[in-house]
Amino acid sequence: MQDLELNKKLFVNFLRTEKSLSENTIASYSIDLDKFLEYVSGVKQITTVNKINEDTVNEFLGFIYKSESKLNKKFSPKSISRNISSLRTFFKYLESENITDLNPMENIESPKTSRMLPEVLSQEEIEKILSVQDVNDKLGLRDKALLETLYASGLRVSEAINLCTGDIFFEEGYLRVFGKGSKERIVPIGNTALKFVTLYIKESRSILKNKKSFDVLFLNFRGNKLSRMGILEIIKKNCLAAGIKRSIHPHTFRHSFATHLLQGGADIRIIQEMLGHSDISTTQIYTHIDKDYLIEIHKSFHPRA
Repeated sequence: MQDLELNKKLFVNFLRTEKSLSENTIASYSIDLDKFLEYVSGVKQITTVNKINEDTVNEFLGFIYKSESKLNKKFSPKSISRNISSLRTFFKYLESENITDLNPMENIESPKTSRMLPEVLSQEEIEKILSVQDVNDKLGLRDKALLETLYASGLRVSEAINLCTGDIFFEEGYLRVFGKGSKERIVPIGNTALKFVTLYIKESRSILKNKKSFDVLFLNFRGNKLSRMGILEIIKKNCLAAGIKRSIHPHTFRHSFATHLLQGGADIRIIQEMLGHSDISTTQIYTHIDKDYLIEIHKSFHPRA
């Protein structure tokens, strides 16, 4: 097991230092690898990577399926695909470092998964959510500035959390955002969001901040950086106040941002740039949402639909 654990540590270090992946992504890889290495060393009694072959991997995938069945969990092709993706990256790394000359993932195919369309808010629902904050209250004004920014710029929750006051270019009207892999991109923010961010900095952040706040834009009531759970709670509270009973999360604002831009006629490659997607196929899921929207409008308003 020592050889396997050492290779895992080297791989994780590679993801962190060379690939500059986020800690959440690295944690996901680690969980998948731990599961695989535990199976390989415990069930198969294999201690070195060179003894892992295609059959070993296929048997492991079968083991996952059986384990989920015993726990009465519904089999998820997406779960298997994620494990395969993690192992593929792991063995590709080992091969590139000449740690192994055998890549057992070469002929392993991921199961086909139906791509779930993301949850999207209508423009009317967005308006309702953005109208319930009490901007005379310091936290209400913060919530208003945060939600306006999420919708105006399509930020990931991690990007909103790490946004600093120095990343806002007020005169030019854009944000400097550091996305996945610390990749920097420029995203427009829009006049409405910028207005409330400016007001928040002047009237709320100045009260919330302390010596440890540094340059962080969105702060909690203790003056610390907002957490993922903190932002989720803000969204839940404001959706409830707006009378929206669906389960809404931070990424819903990002999905809505992209969908509404597409519905308005924006070019998909411009949307790709603003979202920070490295692959256009990731952005193209919003074209499916838009088609569904068009079909819904047709059914609602066409006299013979």
